[in-house]
Amino acid sequence: MQRTTLRVGLGHDTHRLGEGGPLVLGGIEIPHDRHAIGHSDADVLLHALTDALLGAAALGDIGELFPDTAAENRGRCSKEMLRLAYDRVRAAGFGVVNVDCVVFAQRPKLGPHKRRIQETIAELLAVPASQIGVKAKTGELVGPVGREEAIMAECVAVVERLETADDKAA
Repeated sequence: MQRTTLRVGLGHDTHRLGEGGPLVLGGIEIPHDRHAIGHSDADVLLHALTDALLGAAALGDIGELFPDTAAENRGRCSKEMLRLAYDRVRAAGFGVVNVDCVVFAQRPKLGPHKRRIQETIAELLAVPASQIGVKAKTGELVGPVGREEAIMAECVAVVERLETADDKAA
């Protein structure tokens, strides 16, 4: 029986929005009159992606790795959190095949920023930007997202087991 080397992880995150900007999203600052509220820099997209990668490798979740009760995580950069989590994923023997992300926000319009977000994530994961999908959806003026009370993100990550020298010899 052949074992598959592909694994899939799902990540989700939600943050409340507060007055004043900028909005940190996907590792970049986006000019906006609101910001995400959280213990770290509250980058909802990178948090969801971190959970997706950890989940694909069965390594827990972002809250276990970076608890919001820990003082060292106050204001922490989510790019650093993603890099550290991905280091664990790689140490467990996995590499990214692709990720696909959806951000749910009424405003700002993310179209002008999607390419830069895609490139930033690709750089953080050391993969080509063509392996990173970034989409944006509004709340259609419904619910917390539509009322601009919250921002949400969902990500799916596909990882594959990296071939080792032992695998090649077998």
